[in-house]
Amino acid sequence: MTRHLFTHPALTAKGALRAAALGATSALVWAAASTAQAEEPQRRFDIEAQPLSDALLDYARQSDRVITVPPALVEGRMAEAVSGDMPPEEALRRLLADTGLSTERSASGAYRVRAADDGDNEPEEENTDQEPAEEPEPQGAAQSIDNITVTAQRREQRIQDVPIAVSAFSARDLDSRKIEGGSELLRAIPNVTFSKNNFSMYNFSIRGVGTKAISAASDPGVAISFNNTPLIRNRLFEQEYLDVQRVEVLRGPQGTLYGRNATGGVVNMIPNIATHSDEIEGNFGVEVGNYASRRMRGHINVPVTDTFAVRLAGAATRRDGFDYNTFTERNVNDRNLWSSRLSASWTPSDRFRANLIWEHFDEDDQRARTGKQLCTTDPGPTQIGATAINEIGLQNILSQGCLPESLFSPAAYGTPNAASFPAYRATSVVISLGPLPGDDVFQSIVPFGANPYEGIVQSRDLREIATAYDPHFRAENDVAQLNFEFDITDQLTIHSQTTYAKDDYWSTQDYARFISNDIFFDTSLLERRSPIAPGGIYTDPQLGPSSRLEAADLSQSDNEQWYQEFRLQSQLDGNFNFLLGANYLHFDTQDDYYVFNNLFGVAAEYIYNQWLVGAGPKPPPFENTSVITDECDEDYNGGNPTFSECVYIDRSPINNLAGDGHNYFRSKNVIETRSWAVFGEGYWDVRPDLRVTLGLRYTDDRKSSTPYPTQLLLGANLDGSPGASSGGFLRRGFFADPKVKQDWEALTGRLVVDWRPQLAFTDETLIYGSYSRGYKGGGTNPPRAAINTDIVQYLPLVGTFEPEYLNAFEVGAKNAFADGRATLNATAFYYDYQDYQVSQIVDRTSLNENFDATVWGLELEGIVRPTPQLQFDGNLGYLNTRIASGEGSIDVMDRTAGNEDWTVVRPWVQVPSNCIAPTEHVETVIAGAPAYGDFLTTLALSALCSGSRNWGTFNPEVQSTLRFNQFYGFVYNPLTDAPNNGRGIETDLSGHELPNAPSWTANLGTQYTFHQGEWELTPRADYYWQDESYFRVFNSEYDRLKSWDNLNVSFTMVRPRDRLVLELYVKNVFDDTPIVDAFTNSDDTQLTTNVFTLDPRLWGLRISKDF
Repeated sequence: MTRHLFTHPALTAKGALRAAALGATSALVWAAASTAQAEEPQRRFDIEAQPLSDALLDYARQSDRVITVPPALVEGRMAEAVSGDMPPEEALRRLLADTGLSTERSASGAYRVRAADDGDNEPEEENTDQEPAEEPEPQGAAQSIDNITVTAQRREQRIQDVPIAVSAFSARDLDSRKIEGGSELLRAIPNVTFSKNNFSMYNFSIRGVGTKAISAASDPGVAISFNNTPLIRNRLFEQEYLDVQRVEVLRGPQGTLYGRNATGGVVNMIPNIATHSDEIEGNFGVEVGNYASRRMRGHINVPVTDTFAVRLAGAATRRDGFDYNTFTERNVNDRNLWSSRLSASWTPSDRFRANLIWEHFDEDDQRARTGKQLCTTDPGPTQIGATAINEIGLQNILSQGCLPESLFSPAAYGTPNAASFPAYRATSVVISLGPLPGDDVFQSIVPFGANPYEGIVQSRDLREIATAYDPHFRAENDVAQLNFEFDITDQLTIHSQTTYAKDDYWSTQDYARFISNDIFFDTSLLERRSPIAPGGIYTDPQLGPSSRLEAADLSQSDNEQWYQEFRLQSQLDGNFNFLLGANYLHFDTQDDYYVFNNLFGVAAEYIYNQWLVGAGPKPPPFENTSVITDECDEDYNGGNPTFSECVYIDRSPINNLAGDGHNYFRSKNVIETRSWAVFGEGYWDVRPDLRVTLGLRYTDDRKSSTPYPTQLLLGANLDGSPGASSGGFLRRGFFADPKVKQDWEALTGRLVVDWRPQLAFTDETLIYGSYSRGYKGGGTNPPRAAINTDIVQYLPLVGTFEPEYLNAFEVGAKNAFADGRATLNATAFYYDYQDYQVSQIVDRTSLNENFDATVWGLELEGIVRPTPQLQFDGNLGYLNTRIASGEGSIDVMDRTAGNEDWTVVRPWVQVPSNCIAPTEHVETVIAGAPAYGDFLTTLALSALCSGSRNWGTFNPEVQSTLRFNQFYGFVYNPLTDAPNNGRGIETDLSGHELPNAPSWTANLGTQYTFHQGEWELTPRADYYWQDESYFRVFNSEYDRLKSWDNLNVSFTMVRPRDRLVLELYVKNVFDDTPIVDAFTNSDDTQLTTNVFTLDPRLWGLRISKDF
């Protein structure tokens, strides 16, 4: 399908309003520019002591002048502080004093820095009649709008000199755009998307390459680095930026210098660390805003001695929640977080430099991992084959819960048809309570075939949920880093970086974000009372008492990482330099994911743990009770060693969970990763304007995974023999399968040729072409259920997934124009991707699959500064991603792939996933329902997914007490007679787009600085737009994410004399709630969809002061 950049709601009334707002802002700044007055005879200057390049940038902004600077002239030079009221010429003279530099002015009005021996040390008199032809053009001239220094190639370089597609943002850039965390970077970078995922991490995607693989053994597709150290698990996207020097985002594989898991690119956050200065310096600020937001942040830098300095930074944020729970009538999704960083630097000699950094992050609040849960209700079929289904109960149990329809239709705000939920079906037909007094009709604990959510419709507000269970979120992260630099000679430096990181994460929230009807029968009304649900209320060990269907989850992880890197870098005088290095990484993680449901508890207690005859008389007051439970301990059923199958029930609360129960789902994953690499790059200046870079890296990855199979509703006998009913091997706790050891060796690298031609229409140009190869390790899929296949037919899925490899080709041009008043960077790229990793939830946990793909695209980034006060900046990205021909996968939302000869069927409670069965066989079973009743019909339908010794089979080769092949007259083995062992028919993915890869992204920002006496006022507006995309590889209408946009504005007032800053900002001006990503839940929870959206409109008023 062809999609166009401008086919989005820009021409609707709302879109017109957005365009008008942005246009008005642009008109304002243009009008201001056209009416700007001539420079004042004197200006207020407040320029602190710093590198000369940065000081000249401050001077340009405070004097309203444009200055071009040859990098070689200012490299390594420092400027003294300049403060007070004075003419601009005097301020410039002071900055350049004792530097051996002077300036000259061109006909265009721009000032150029030059060596003093080329003219007088004093600034030259202005000469507006000077001919441009007489002006020498300095090579490699920098412009004040683009003077940021980056370390994208592990050495300090001006960003325009780096032959890589890199975007970099200084602290000032981040603040002016109000980018306060990693999740907001997408607003300033082409072809970037961001979303949280359903569990403990996120997906930061560059050029369609991100982290769509969900597994404790999977690695991020974009390397997230703290001060050049990649962190496999981190909180850099939950926490807000604190005392940041800059953020660099490298697009494209960075396999040489950044190594493993940088296939999409790198996000590198460089913090400010302690610096040596003449006096104590710092900053403190406070902020208030809507949602009762309160913030504080600040830092202080203390020069203890001439060679030793320390720096302390801290920040705290509190705000109320901006999601509303209509059931509890409370706001949720609040924030309560704080960060701190302590650094120390030591320079005992000119040859040795060292620094130590420790950063801590802590959060404890009601943050929600996901947004609202959507579902287009599946009412179930009204006809199978030629047989009509007239009974609503049968129709409901053939429902898959939710249909694969658009998330943007009104029907998406429905609720799942939970009558087909396996635990609901099992409890409705197996637990027989007996009759009411004076009646002979036996009651069920929950009514057979009744949808618990019948008639429940959700609010259309994506910021409203309805649940009895509020979220709770805790995270704690520590990073400690020790850096050494030693100049072996004047031309050789060795670098050492040692990093330790510890990350703990704990998050629980409701699993179904809507309230059901009352479902439990009041067992106190029975002729023979039962303790299951007196008053119609069942008390679950973790979820507590409720009359409704309740569910919650818990995601927690414990991670630890060590990282060591050594680099040897040269600064030779000739035309060749090099970098050699080696690193080692050791990462340990345990990820646990739990799902609690009160029907799991009912099934465990009253199906598998019923009081049996061997246990003796029932205890009072339940001597005449129909159904009670017995504790699954050594005395269960009187301690009978061979007839004592039961399911252990953990009765500890969620916030202090023992974790050894079989009354909930638990996916336990223990992973150890060890990786080492050697790498090197050589830089050959073939001639002054032509350079060749060649880099290689050898990586050795080793992963060890300890799988712990899931144990939901699985039990065993006291003597350890398998359970004949549940199909389990264990009563309590979790056993480990043998470790899965994987190792890979990868050779990655890059070849770059960059050329600096002298062009008549640019001040400077860098043209480059590159080939690079990226690599990302494979891993293991989370373990499946520990089902005894002699008891229940069950075929586990593949246990591992392959590593990714990427061949990338890129050409780019970086240009400066109009005496440094404008820059324009352009990039084109092509990727050949092998085995891209993508997940979907299968068997209650993630199945990671590999697909080949191609990616190509274009990117533009530009800045225009017509005057020193006025700036426009923007970017545009185009992306074309295609999955390779012949690739396919089973869509859990459409397992039949539209083939009417097959029908989706729900399995028995232990089997995790739906299956497909021949429509003719399903029709035969449905036609027999009047004769066999609800109980046998339910079991027979489940047997079409998997035969069971205790619950029936159609396969004569499977031992069973129920021979459904004799009842219904046909033989059927789902593992051999259905496509893909009954799991479904593959959907052809050829030509489909990769998930979260919009074809177009665009950003436009504009700002203007007004000078009013001692104050500077800078209004700024930023507009971002993202094209439509898909959140899964199947590219169906269900998967489609609509295009969305976002407008942010800010007003900043600065009084340089007092170093005082006042800021007012508004984010998400139009208070939009676009769906930016989505996640499909598992089969046995009805295939609901968790959606993710933007924060609402947020405003803040901030005051800060330097000292």
